[in-house]
Amino acid sequence: MLAPSVRRGYGVGSVATGAFGTVPGLLLLPYLTDHIGIAAGLAGVIVFAPKAWDVILNPIAGRISDRSRHPDGRRRPFLVRAGLVLAVCFVVLFAGPTSPAWAGAAWVALAYLACATAYAFFQVPYVAMPAEMTDDYDERTRLMTWRVAILALAILVSGGASPAIRDVLGPEWGYRAVGVFVGLLIAVGALGAWRGTRSAPALRDTPAEVSFGDQLRVVRSDRPFRLLLTTFVIQALATGAMLAGVDYVSRWVIGTPLSATLLFVCFVAPALLVTPLWQRFGTRLGKQRGYLVASLFLGGGALVLVLARSLPDGATYAAVALVGVGYAGAQMFPMAMLPDVASRSADTRTRIGLYTGVWTAGETLGLALGPGLYAAVLALGGYVSSSAGSASGQTDSAVTAIVVGFSLVPAVLVALSLLALRAYPGDALGPGPHPRASLERKDAGP
Repeated sequence: MLAPSVRRGYGVGSVATGAFGTVPGLLLLPYLTDHIGIAAGLAGVIVFAPKAWDVILNPIAGRISDRSRHPDGRRRPFLVRAGLVLAVCFVVLFAGPTSPAWAGAAWVALAYLACATAYAFFQVPYVAMPAEMTDDYDERTRLMTWRVAILALAILVSGGASPAIRDVLGPEWGYRAVGVFVGLLIAVGALGAWRGTRSAPALRDTPAEVSFGDQLRVVRSDRPFRLLLTTFVIQALATGAMLAGVDYVSRWVIGTPLSATLLFVCFVAPALLVTPLWQRFGTRLGKQRGYLVASLFLGGGALVLVLARSLPDGATYAAVALVGVGYAGAQMFPMAMLPDVASRSADTRTRIGLYTGVWTAGETLGLALGPGLYAAVLALGGYVSSSAGSASGQTDSAVTAIVVGFSLVPAVLVALSLLALRAYPGDALGPGPHPRASLERKDAGP
């Protein structure tokens, strides 16, 4: 069993992942469309392209950390080095020109590419660590409970405060202040995780001496991993679309002061309360069943929001809170299931970094495609972009697109993800003296 200080120390890293994973998805698309004046379709490409680079880079980052021989551990040094670089790059992201529009777009594209590169070398080693810190099935759930609770707090602080900072200071200086604020959060998370895990145990299996391409093929052919990853990526796509829609729903559907912050609080705050309950559910009834129930909350709440244009504001906030209850479990359970799959045998343990590299690549792809998908829905609805200092009205079809991209599209995606989740054989692991062997016998892959 891990010391409580190690669980907390590891969880602090979620301050960095929560801040970087949330604020660009929440504000980068509005920054491009409504501050710089980039058309919605092109803005979606700019938001997506640097993240697409991570799909290629993340498995490479995993392979590099697998082969590291640093005396402080093969994962921990990446946390502080890549984390601090990421913090600096995020400050730069919102510090560029806004006119002419092409210069602002180019600045964002390059700075976001730098952010994505640094994030790959932080996130992949960070996600790989639990599989090497403990072999205990239930201990991993406890570890993820801390991670998700701190993640929820980080998302709440970064995602709730960032729109408020922008609105209070105005777009010109507000976005720059958001860059500094989030950069500081990232630095705190990276340094905290690096220091907090200094006494954590770490398994040191020798990396497999086969080519990178062969290892990728083995990971791809691993059916339990593939099913779990498919579920998580589709749900990341749904979450990314909802995050991208918060600012638009706030302005064009609700239209009250600080409504973006209130929507975000309703989305994230439930996780602070329900994550321990999800842990108990998973311990008693299994992680896969917990993930399924959490997904039903996530998709069901999104489906209710189809009626957002006619619902009272309070009902809209309540539906978003229902989404938040599901989101907490839909984060905790797959992150607790991944180490079970990636470390279930001596062979898979030599590729933990590669497994997590592919995993984070998929998550990154989903979260990147989410805003792009939302931007495509806006473009189909005829959304009119505007530059700083000007305002554009929106047609009825554009407002409908804002709501559909925020509600129906994520609900359908979550429903599709359940097809893969129901086929996942992971609860064959179960609590017990030999959890790895059970899954390995059932479906170990080649």
